[in-house]
Amino acid sequence: MGEVPRDRSDAPASAGVDQPTSRRVLVAMSGGVDSAVAAARLQQAGWEVGGVTFKLFCYGDTASGAKACCGLEGVRDAQATARRLSIPHIVMDLSDLFREKVYDDFAREYAAGRTPNPCVQCNTHVKFAPLLSWARRQGYEYIATGHYARVREHRIGARSYRLIERARSDEKDQSYVLWGVPAPVLDRCLFPLGESVKPEVRREARDRELPVWDKGDSQDICFVDDRGYAEVLRATLGADHAVFRPGEIRDDRERVLGRHQGLAHYTVGQRRGLGLGGGEALHVVALETDRNVLRVGPDRQLERNGLWASDLNLFVEPEHLTTGPVEVKIRYRHEPAAAEVRLESGRLHVRFQEAQRSIAPGQSCVVYRDGLLLGGGRIDSVCQCCGDPGPYED
Repeated sequence: MGEVPRDRSDAPASAGVDQPTSRRVLVAMSGGVDSAVAAARLQQAGWEVGGVTFKLFCYGDTASGAKACCGLEGVRDAQATARRLSIPHIVMDLSDLFREKVYDDFAREYAAGRTPNPCVQCNTHVKFAPLLSWARRQGYEYIATGHYARVREHRIGARSYRLIERARSDEKDQSYVLWGVPAPVLDRCLFPLGESVKPEVRREARDRELPVWDKGDSQDICFVDDRGYAEVLRATLGADHAVFRPGEIRDDRERVLGRHQGLAHYTVGQRRGLGLGGGEALHVVALETDRNVLRVGPDRQLERNGLWASDLNLFVEPEHLTTGPVEVKIRYRHEPAAAEVRLESGRLHVRFQEAQRSIAPGQSCVVYRDGLLLGGGRIDSVCQCCGDPGPYED
C-alpha cells in the first residue's frame, strides 16, 4: 500500500497511505470504487476515517442520474460504503459554490468560443480548499481523495517543495486535473491510489466486499447528461444566445464553404458533423465568436508550436519553472510534450520542440519535469513560434 512514514507533526512525506499516531482524515467519497478503496486503505493503516460526499447540484435535475459522480446515486453508494467500513459519513452542500465557480464558468467559456475543463475548475475552487477548511474545523487533520496521483516532498535548489507527481499508471494518471489545487492545501492531502492501477483497485474492492466494487466509472462532466453539453448550455444561456446562431463556415482564404448550426456545437479539432461533403478532410481550426465564423482547414492547420496561458498556479519558484526543458500537457489524454517556458506579465508562454495538434483555448496547460507537476494555467491563445529552439518569436 505504499511507503509508510513514521510519526511527524507536519505533513506526511508519502504519496499513499500514511501511518498515523491517532490522526484523523476526511475522505471525499464520490460513491465510486476509487474513493471507496482510498477510505478502506486509510482505515486499515490505522487512520480514524470519516467520509464526505458533495452535493454539487440540485438532485431534481437530470444530472442526478446514474452517470453523475456526485448525484443522488453517488450519495447513496457512498453511504453504503461508509456503512460497510463502519465510518461516519456526511453530505456537504457546495452547490452554490459549484454553480458559481464551475457551472457558470463552463457556460461563460463556451459562450466565448473556448473549451473549458470543469473537472479542473471543480478541483481548483470547490473540492479541495473548502473541504480542508471544513475538515479542520471538525477536527480532521488531513483530507484524502481517490485520485490517481502522488504527492511528496522534493528538494529543488535551496528549499523543499511538496509536489504532485504523476501516478504509477500513466493510463490512469489524474495529476493533470489537480494543477489548480492551492499549494498550501497539498500539505494536508493524501492520495492512497497513486501507486496503484485500476484493475488491482477493483479487485481489492471486491475482496473487501465493498458494495461499489463493480460500479462503472463516472462520466467526465457530472452535470452533462445524455442530451450532451450543447443542450445543457442552451438551457443555461437561452436558445437565443449568440452562440446558438447559425453562421458561416470559412477557410483560411475567407471562402464560404457552408453554414454552421451555432458555435456551441463545435470544438477545435472536430471533423465530424461539419456537413461539408466530400473533398479534403477539414477540421475546426478556430471559433471566431466576434464574427460568428467557424474557421476550418486541413489537418496541418491544427498544428502550432506555441501557446499563452494565464490564471496560473505555480508550485515552485518561477526560476525553477523556466530554467531548462519541461514537458507540457494540453489535454487530459495528451502525451506530455517537450517544451521550454517563460513567464511574462503574469502569463506563461510555452514553446514546444515539435508542433502540437488541436491546442484549444480554455483547456489546461500543465507543466511537468521528470514526472513532477510544477504548475499550470488556462490556455488563452495559440501561436506559431518560428526559428530554432531558443529565443521566442511570437
